[in-house]
Amino acid sequence: MAHRHRMRVCAGLAAALLTVSGGHAFAAPDDEMTQDIETAVQGVDAYWDAHWSEFFTQTYVPPTVLGEYDGASSDAPTCDGQPLDDDNAVYCSTDEDYVAWDTDLMRFGYAYGDAFVYLVVAHEWGHAIQNRLDAELRTVDGELQADCLAGAELEGAAQDGTVVFEEGDVDEIHTALVRDADKTPWTKEGDHGSASERVDAFTMGQELGVEGCLPDEAFAEGAAAPGR
Repeated sequence: MAHRHRMRVCAGLAAALLTVSGGHAFAAPDDEMTQDIETAVQGVDAYWDAHWSEFFTQTYVPPTVLGEYDGASSDAPTCDGQPLDDDNAVYCSTDEDYVAWDTDLMRFGYAYGDAFVYLVVAHEWGHAIQNRLDAELRTVDGELQADCLAGAELEGAAQDGTVVFEEGDVDEIHTALVRDADKTPWTKEGDHGSASERVDAFTMGQELGVEGCLPDEAFAEGAAAPGR
Protein backbone atom coordinates (compact mmCIF):
# COMPACT_ATOMS: atom_id res chain seq x y z
CA MET A 1 0.00 0.00 0.00
CA ALA A 2 1.63 3.19 -1.22
CA HIS A 3 0.60 5.39 1.72
CA ARG A 4 2.66 3.19 4.05
CA HIS A 5 5.93 3.80 2.27
CA ARG A 6 6.22 7.57 2.55
CA MET A 7 9.13 7.49 4.95
CA ARG A 8 11.42 4.71 3.87
CA VAL A 9 15.15 4.22 4.01
CA CYS A 10 17.04 4.34 0.72
CA ALA A 11 17.33 0.97 -0.97
CA GLY A 12 21.10 0.89 -0.62
CA LEU A 13 20.95 1.34 3.14
CA ALA A 14 18.06 -1.08 3.58
CA ALA A 15 19.91 -3.74 1.60
CA ALA A 16 23.06 -3.37 3.66
CA LEU A 17 24.25 -5.99 6.08
CA LEU A 18 22.48 -6.55 9.39
CA THR A 19 22.30 -3.14 11.06
CA VAL A 20 23.36 -2.69 14.66
CA SER A 21 22.27 0.37 16.64
CA GLY A 22 23.18 0.92 20.26
CA GLY A 23 23.93 -2.75 20.78
CA HIS A 24 20.65 -3.97 19.22
CA ALA A 25 20.79 -6.06 16.04
CA PHE A 26 17.90 -5.94 13.58
CA ALA A 27 16.92 -9.06 11.67
CA ALA A 28 14.89 -9.01 8.46
CA PRO A 29 11.45 -7.40 9.05
CA ASP A 30 8.37 -9.64 8.96
CA ASP A 31 5.76 -6.96 8.22
CA GLU A 32 5.47 -3.38 7.00
CA MET A 33 5.16 -1.77 10.42
CA THR A 34 8.25 -3.53 11.73
CA GLN A 35 10.18 -2.48 8.65
CA ASP A 36 9.09 1.14 9.09
CA ILE A 37 10.16 1.07 12.75
CA GLU A 38 13.56 -0.32 11.82
CA THR A 39 13.91 2.27 9.07
CA ALA A 40 13.14 5.06 11.55
CA VAL A 41 15.75 3.75 13.99
CA GLN A 42 18.38 3.45 11.28
CA GLY A 43 17.67 6.90 9.86
CA VAL A 44 17.65 8.75 13.19
CA ASP A 45 20.75 6.97 14.46
CA ALA A 46 22.62 7.63 11.21
CA TYR A 47 21.67 11.32 11.38
CA TRP A 48 23.13 11.82 14.85
CA ASP A 49 26.19 9.74 14.06
CA ALA A 50 26.93 11.99 11.08
CA HIS A 51 25.99 15.37 12.59
CA TRP A 52 26.43 15.24 16.37
CA SER A 53 29.76 17.10 16.29
CA GLU A 54 28.15 20.00 14.39
CA PHE A 55 26.14 20.87 17.51
CA PHE A 56 27.73 19.33 20.58
CA THR A 57 31.03 18.32 22.12
CA GLN A 58 32.10 14.83 23.19
CA THR A 59 31.18 11.76 21.14
CA TYR A 60 27.75 10.59 20.07
CA VAL A 61 26.72 7.36 21.78
CA PRO A 62 23.32 5.95 20.72
CA PRO A 63 20.89 4.51 23.23
CA THR A 64 20.28 0.79 23.27
CA VAL A 65 17.21 -0.14 21.23
CA LEU A 66 15.00 -2.49 23.23
CA GLY A 67 12.36 -2.04 20.54
CA GLU A 68 8.86 -3.48 20.69
CA TYR A 69 7.42 -4.86 23.91
CA ASP A 70 4.07 -6.11 25.21
CA GLY A 71 2.99 -3.86 28.07
CA ALA A 72 0.06 -6.14 28.89
CA SER A 73 2.39 -9.06 29.57
CA SER A 74 3.37 -10.07 33.08
CA ASP A 75 6.99 -10.14 31.97
CA ALA A 76 7.06 -6.65 30.42
CA PRO A 77 10.51 -5.03 30.48
CA THR A 78 11.37 -2.79 33.41
CA CYS A 79 12.98 0.61 33.84
CA ASP A 80 14.54 1.28 37.23
CA GLY A 81 12.74 -1.82 38.49
CA GLN A 82 9.26 -0.74 37.32
CA PRO A 83 7.40 -2.53 34.47
CA LEU A 84 6.91 -0.44 31.35
CA ASP A 85 3.38 0.89 30.83
CA ASP A 86 0.95 -0.65 28.40
CA ASP A 87 0.29 1.39 25.22
CA ASN A 88 3.29 3.62 25.83
CA ALA A 89 6.76 4.35 24.49
CA VAL A 90 9.71 5.24 26.68
CA TYR A 91 13.26 6.34 26.97
CA CYS A 92 14.68 4.75 30.12
CA SER A 93 17.05 7.39 31.44
CA THR A 94 18.73 5.26 34.08
CA ASP A 95 22.03 3.51 33.41
CA GLU A 96 19.97 1.12 31.27
CA ASP A 97 19.76 3.92 28.66
CA TYR A 98 17.32 2.36 26.20
CA VAL A 99 14.34 3.24 23.99
CA ALA A 100 11.28 1.01 23.66
CA TRP A 101 7.70 1.12 22.39
CA ASP A 102 4.62 -0.97 23.07
CA THR A 103 3.48 -2.89 19.99
CA ASP A 104 -0.19 -1.95 20.45
CA LEU A 105 0.67 1.77 20.62
CA MET A 106 2.46 1.47 17.30
CA ARG A 107 -0.47 -0.41 15.77
CA PHE A 108 -2.95 2.24 16.94
CA GLY A 109 -1.01 5.02 15.25
CA TYR A 110 -0.01 3.00 12.20
CA ALA A 111 -3.69 2.64 11.33
CA TYR A 112 -3.56 6.34 10.31
CA GLY A 113 -0.35 5.98 8.30
CA ASP A 114 3.31 5.04 8.66
CA ALA A 115 4.44 8.51 9.80
CA PHE A 116 3.25 7.91 13.38
CA VAL A 117 5.84 5.22 14.14
CA TYR A 118 8.59 7.49 12.84
CA LEU A 119 7.44 10.18 15.28
CA VAL A 120 7.43 7.73 18.20
CA VAL A 121 10.94 6.46 17.48
CA ALA A 122 12.37 9.93 16.84
CA HIS A 123 10.62 11.41 19.91
CA GLU A 124 12.05 8.80 22.27
CA TRP A 125 15.46 9.21 20.62
CA GLY A 126 15.03 12.92 21.31
CA HIS A 127 14.70 12.14 25.02
CA ALA A 128 17.91 10.12 24.82
CA ILE A 129 19.62 13.14 23.26
CA GLN A 130 18.27 15.40 26.03
CA ASN A 131 19.78 13.07 28.61
CA ARG A 132 23.18 13.58 27.00
CA LEU A 133 23.03 17.39 27.16
CA ASP A 134 23.96 19.92 29.80
CA ALA A 135 20.93 21.20 31.70
CA GLU A 136 21.11 24.64 30.06
CA LEU A 137 20.49 23.04 26.66
CA ARG A 138 17.20 21.51 27.76
CA THR A 139 13.89 23.37 27.74
CA VAL A 140 11.33 23.43 30.54
CA ASP A 141 8.83 21.49 28.45
CA GLY A 142 10.88 18.40 27.75
CA GLU A 143 8.13 16.60 25.84
CA LEU A 144 7.71 19.32 23.24
CA GLN A 145 11.48 19.67 22.93
CA ALA A 146 11.60 15.94 22.18
CA ASP A 147 8.96 16.46 19.47
CA CYS A 148 11.02 19.33 18.07
CA LEU A 149 14.16 17.18 18.04
CA ALA A 150 12.13 14.45 16.31
CA GLY A 151 11.31 16.87 13.50
CA ALA A 152 14.94 17.97 13.23
CA GLU A 153 16.20 14.38 13.21
CA LEU A 154 13.81 13.14 10.55
CA GLU A 155 14.22 16.21 8.34
CA GLY A 156 17.99 15.89 8.68
CA ALA A 157 17.78 12.22 7.77
CA ALA A 158 15.67 13.17 4.75
CA GLN A 159 18.30 15.68 3.64
CA ASP A 160 20.93 12.96 4.03
CA GLY A 161 18.83 10.70 1.81
CA THR A 162 18.16 7.96 4.37
CA VAL A 163 14.49 8.81 4.97
CA VAL A 164 11.92 10.21 2.53
CA PHE A 165 9.22 12.72 3.51
CA GLU A 166 6.15 12.92 1.32
CA GLU A 167 3.19 15.26 1.35
CA GLY A 168 0.70 14.17 3.97
CA ASP A 169 3.11 12.72 6.53
CA VAL A 170 2.65 15.57 9.03
CA ASP A 171 -1.12 15.35 8.52
CA GLU A 172 -0.94 11.65 9.41
CA ILE A 173 0.86 12.50 12.64
CA HIS A 174 -1.72 15.16 13.54
CA THR A 175 -4.63 12.82 12.79
CA ALA A 176 -3.19 10.04 14.95
CA LEU A 177 -2.48 12.41 17.85
CA VAL A 178 -5.98 13.90 17.71
CA ARG A 179 -7.85 10.60 17.43
CA ASP A 180 -5.74 8.85 20.07
CA ALA A 181 -5.62 11.84 22.46
CA ASP A 182 -5.92 10.61 26.07
CA LYS A 183 -6.47 7.04 24.83
CA THR A 184 -2.87 6.03 25.52
CA PRO A 185 -0.20 7.30 27.95
CA TRP A 186 1.95 8.39 25.00
CA THR A 187 -0.77 10.57 23.45
CA LYS A 188 -2.15 11.97 26.72
CA GLU A 189 -2.44 15.72 26.24
CA GLY A 190 -1.88 16.59 29.89
CA ASP A 191 1.57 14.97 29.80
CA HIS A 192 2.74 15.58 26.25
CA GLY A 193 0.83 18.64 25.04
CA SER A 194 -2.10 18.98 22.65
CA ALA A 195 -1.96 17.56 19.14
CA SER A 196 -1.55 21.07 17.72
CA GLU A 197 1.28 21.92 20.14
CA ARG A 198 3.06 18.69 19.30
CA VAL A 199 2.72 19.14 15.55
CA ASP A 200 3.91 22.76 15.87
CA ALA A 201 6.98 21.60 17.81
CA PHE A 202 7.69 18.86 15.26
CA THR A 203 7.33 21.34 12.38
CA MET A 204 9.65 23.83 14.10
CA GLY A 205 12.31 21.13 14.26
CA GLN A 206 11.83 20.39 10.57
CA GLU A 207 12.15 24.04 9.60
CA LEU A 208 14.83 25.28 12.02
CA GLY A 209 16.83 22.15 12.71
CA VAL A 210 18.47 21.17 15.98
CA GLU A 211 19.35 24.78 16.88
CA GLY A 212 15.66 25.68 16.78
CA CYS A 213 14.97 23.14 19.53
CA LEU A 214 17.54 24.57 21.96
CA PRO A 215 17.28 27.65 24.21
CA ASP A 216 18.76 30.57 22.27
CA GLU A 217 20.93 31.85 25.09
CA ALA A 218 22.35 28.43 25.92
CA PHE A 219 23.22 27.64 22.32
CA ALA A 220 24.84 31.05 21.88
CA GLU A 221 27.05 30.34 24.88
CA GLY A 222 28.20 27.08 23.33
CA ALA A 223 27.15 24.88 26.22
CA ALA A 224 28.68 21.44 25.94
CA ALA A 225 27.13 18.03 25.93
CA PRO A 226 28.69 15.84 28.60
CA GLY A 227 30.08 12.45 27.65
CA ARG A 228 28.39 9.32 28.91
